[in-house]
Amino acid sequence: MEIGAKGKSETVVTEKVTAKTLGSGTLDVLATPIMVAIMENAATRALDLPEGQTSVGTYLEIKHLAATPVGMKVWAVAEITGIEGRKLSFKIEAYDEKEKIGEGEHERFIINAEKFLEKAYAKLS
Repeated sequence: MEIGAKGKSETVVTEKVTAKTLGSGTLDVLATPIMVAIMENAATRALDLPEGQTSVGTYLEIKHLAATPVGMKVWAVAEITGIEGRKLSFKIEAYDEKEKIGEGEHERFIINAEKFLEKAYAKLS
C-alpha cells in the first residue's frame, strides 16, 4: 500500500439504486448514497491489507455533480493521497458514460476486524 495506489468500483444503474427507490429523493436517477457506496468501495479496492485487518470509513466529503439515469454504467476511482499511521486519505471521483458525476475526499482507518466487531457487538449486552 502506497501513496498513488488506485482502486476502482463500477455498477449499472438499476431501479434498485435510484433515489426514488431508496427514499433519498423522488426521481429515477442514481441515488447519492449509492454513489457514496461505490466511492467507498473503490477506496477499499486500493488497499492490500493482511489477513485479519480491514478498514472503516471515518470521513467523507463529496459533491454529487450530475444525475445518471437508469441503464447507464457508473464507476468510481479512488487514489491514496496520504498515509499517517493507520489513517488513509483518498481523492475520489465518480463518472457515468457521459461525464464526471461526483468528486470528493475520503478517509479510512485500518483496524483489526475481530476487535472492532467485539466492541460493536458489546453494545448489545
